Amino acid sequence: MKKSYKTTIYIALGTLALGVLIGAIFFSGSDEPILHANEEQAEQNIWTCTMHPQIRKTEPGLCPICGMELVPLNANSGDIGPTEVHMTPTAMQLANLQTTLVKTQKPIKEIRMNGKVKPDERKISSQVSHISGRLERLLVDFTGEYIASGQTVAYIYSPDLVTAQDELLEAYKIKKTQPELYNAAREKLRNWKLSDKQIDNIINTGKLQDRFPVIADVSGIVLNKRVNTGDYVQRGQALFEVANLNTIWVMFDIYEQDLEWINKGDMVNFSVQSLPGHTFHGKIDFIDPVIDPDRRVASARVQISNHENKLKPEMFATGLIKTSLKNQNEALVIPKSAVMWTGERSIVYVKMSSSGSGYNFMMREVILGPVLGDSYVVKSGLKEGETIVTNGTFSVDAAAQLAGKPSMMNPEGIVTTTGHDHGNMGNKIKENNDPKNVSNSERMAIYQLIQQYVLLKDALVNDQFDKSKQFANGLYTQIKQTEMSKFTGQEHKVWMQHNSHILSILSQIQEAENIGQVRNSMKPLSAHFIILARYFSPHKRGIFVFRCPMADKNNGADWLSFEEEVKNPYYGASMLTCGSLIDTIK
Repeated sequence: MKKSYKTTIYIALGTLALGVLIGAIFFSGSDEPILHANEEQAEQNIWTCTMHPQIRKTEPGLCPICGMELVPLNANSGDIGPTEVHMTPTAMQLANLQTTLVKTQKPIKEIRMNGKVKPDERKISSQVSHISGRLERLLVDFTGEYIASGQTVAYIYSPDLVTAQDELLEAYKIKKTQPELYNAAREKLRNWKLSDKQIDNIINTGKLQDRFPVIADVSGIVLNKRVNTGDYVQRGQALFEVANLNTIWVMFDIYEQDLEWINKGDMVNFSVQSLPGHTFHGKIDFIDPVIDPDRRVASARVQISNHENKLKPEMFATGLIKTSLKNQNEALVIPKSAVMWTGERSIVYVKMSSSGSGYNFMMREVILGPVLGDSYVVKSGLKEGETIVTNGTFSVDAAAQLAGKPSMMNPEGIVTTTGHDHGNMGNKIKENNDPKNVSNSERMAIYQLIQQYVLLKDALVNDQFDKSKQFANGLYTQIKQTEMSKFTGQEHKVWMQHNSHILSILSQIQEAENIGQVRNSMKPLSAHFIILARYFSPHKRGIFVFRCPMADKNNGADWLSFEEEVKNPYYGASMLTCGSLIDTIK
């Protein structure tokens, strides 16, 4: 028994030694395959944000900047061109990305015009007194009253008329011998607008009348009352200004640049604020040949029947003309929202092939033709059948900037020094976030701008519309006065990438008509300042980044603050504490 046990041990030891020997033979050459596998596994365990590729995590989660779900680093490393930017379905959904197929169509230009309802000048008349004298009584004594032709509107005492009646009675006595004198006396009264019936009544009664009625010559609305009871008036003096409003004019303002598109006979559809849902139609029957020197507009006249008296003088009207471009039957037409304009360049983002999970987008410079209301004619840069981004273009451009790809403000992109595009951008940003590369003057310049931004944010927190525009104007001026020479090297590129965007947003705020429009501009403005704050780290005590998940129609929006307390600028007093702290920039 003992002998058998020992034999079993010897066999096991021999087998183990043989296995070690075989392993040494096969694997003693190199351990590179094992290291390569470890490197590949390490790369697969890195997670990043498609909107902020500088983020690198060793496990899945949410991006600390935008809150988007992190994706594996190699998930967006598919077939991406050097000038293309990749966006995952999650990023596209958060950016509310929408695309449109480019196609040719008949270009119809839409011209919107503002105007006013006016009385038809051809149907405005003055009701005058045909007799000199004193107004004893006014039967029409307020503006807006309707008078009918033949209606008595006033009674007048006239010494001249008393004398003329006396002359008539004396001439009547010698009518047979001097008929010419009688006819002259009668004609004199007739010229003072006395009817034959009134004249015959004077002759039949033989009594002189000291008050005579003033009879309305036309029907219409009294636009202007020029006299009062007791006033002395001269023959031919206007008592009232009367307008017939059965037909009215709508006078539209046409700007100089639109004059070439509008012609006599064009159909205009218009509406007035006091009659919502009701649309009126009419043709242009006159275009003023003279430009108003102050407002730089010409007037176009539309005549409308107004028997129901719905349209009243001085009502505001908004008109629309649709006209075809001359000598152009078909053209490429794209929405205005698809175009990003820098003043010198117009660009769009074209959807390319799918790559992994999501799509690739590439910037394309285009040459634009005429503006067609909410769209442009494209002269070159696009082809029929291509798909372009029409909503969320700014988000795609921001992703391109962060990825170092060609973008609106940096058409050349950021030149990398290694062949690994997906990792280099993160290293580049990390390297430039080193405090050694950002000077104190650069930090101070950004800090002063963020201080002004915070004043704008606080005005929205306190629901102060006027102050928000005031601080936006101050921020605009401050950025304009910031010297570009303060920023050098890579910091200069970063500043230039965001400078024009911020100025454009502030210009929109300056034109805002209510606080809601200012708040709509706050999200993209904050996005730029958050990137600048992260890059330059201008404040030692820290700048707090907050997020409101309900802002921007539940898409969420961020803002910066020097205080750690939540004070929401997107809703103000209505939801002051809605939001949470998502990051602290130190």
